[in-house]
Parts: sequence; C-alpha cells; structure tokens
Amino acid sequence: MLEQVVEVDILAFGAHPDDVEMSAGATLAKEIAGGRSVGIVDLTQGELGTRGTPEIRKQEALAAADILGASFRLNLGMADGFFQNDIANQLKVIEVLRQARPKIVLCNALQDRHIDHPKASDLVADACFLSGLRKIETTYQGLSQEAWRPAQVYHYIQWNEIEPDFVVDVTGFMDQKLASVFAYKSQFYDPNSTEPQTPISSENTRDSLTYRYRNLGRLIGTDFAEGFNTKRQVATRSLFDLI
Repeated sequence: MLEQVVEVDILAFGAHPDDVEMSAGATLAKEIAGGRSVGIVDLTQGELGTRGTPEIRKQEALAAADILGASFRLNLGMADGFFQNDIANQLKVIEVLRQARPKIVLCNALQDRHIDHPKASDLVADACFLSGLRKIETTYQGLSQEAWRPAQVYHYIQWNEIEPDFVVDVTGFMDQKLASVFAYKSQFYDPNSTEPQTPISSENTRDSLTYRYRNLGRLIGTDFAEGFNTKRQVATRSLFDLI
C-alpha cells in the first residue's frame, strides 16, 4: 500500500533513496506530526551505489518511509547517474504531481557533489511548472489527469555547504530523522562492514547528521534546524508569521 500514490500536502523528491531523509527528514517528520500528509518519490534505485543492491535499498527505503510516517513512497526507475532532464522523465514526474496534487514540493539541492543532485533539482522544478499547463496531456493508471502546479518548490541542502534561504526549526524530530536515515543499513557507517568505504559510509558523515543541523539550530536560537533554498522570492502575509 505504501507504493500507491495518493493526494498529499507535501511531495518530496530525491535522486536516490536516502536523499530525502538525510536532508529533510526532520522537517517531514515535524509536518506529519502536525497533521500534514507527505509522499516520497525516488527518481532512481541508486543502482550505481558502491554498497548494497537495488533490492536492499528498496526495502530500506520503504522502512525509512514508514518511520517518518509517509503516506506513500514511489520509485520512478530512472537511470542512476545517466537520467536526463528530458521530456520522457518530465512526464513521469508530471504524472505523479498530478496524481498527488501537493501544495509544496521538496527536491534535491541546487548544486552538489553528486552530479545527479542538481540534475534532479532542475528536472523536478521544471516538471512542477509544466504540470500546470493544461495542453500537456497525461494519464495515470489509464485515467486522464487534470493540470496541477504546486504552490512552492523548495530545495533541501545536501553534501555541499550552501547558505540556506530559510530554515525550519526541527527540534524534537531529529531522533526520528536519524532513525529513518539509519534504516539504510547498507549505506551508512558500520564498523563491521566489509564493503568498500564511500563518502557517506564514514563515521564523520554519520556525525555530521547531527552537528550540521545543530549548528543551523544554533543560528536561530533552537536545538536543531534544516535549511532550504528557493528560486522564487520568499514571502509572508504578515511579519508575525515569522515569529
């Protein structure tokens, strides 16, 4: 049932399974606890990853989604490392957007170490715009879809240190975030693993999942925060909404 697309308030996209959890997991957990619904979409299976297998990562991804309380998790099966921001892939994303009808979309970092991250960022952002054009016809499970454009697209921050345009106080939700990240047992630090080491399997990366977000929290006077970027101007209806 977790792979069945339903309407949600927030739809979070990642180029690979674990992108969403590492960068926005606490924000999603907080929104879900507050009554919002969330779906997660992985563009690829992460099949080029040094550690684990696509089959293992699928089970880990579903377990992580369950920990966060996501309404669904879907994998679009694009080619890890080689997918492009082209018509075929834009239409795959548009079909999910029109089915889930999210108000907010979260997606990969604008710039990052992994080449798939900025590609996914552009692909999802472009699809969000195109999804609102009525003359683009799509179907989902054989049924015609109506145009739908999310109100906002926000980009989470990943490996690179990028100055956020805004941050979200996630104090109280870091344990849930970390549990969802470490559901990917094949990918992260394990002193007993005999698989090759990767940038994210290091002990330093494990620790960074706490200290990076603690530092963002320090800057806004809370325990923890997650940061986001936007290509559009951030606006508020009232100064008091920023308190």
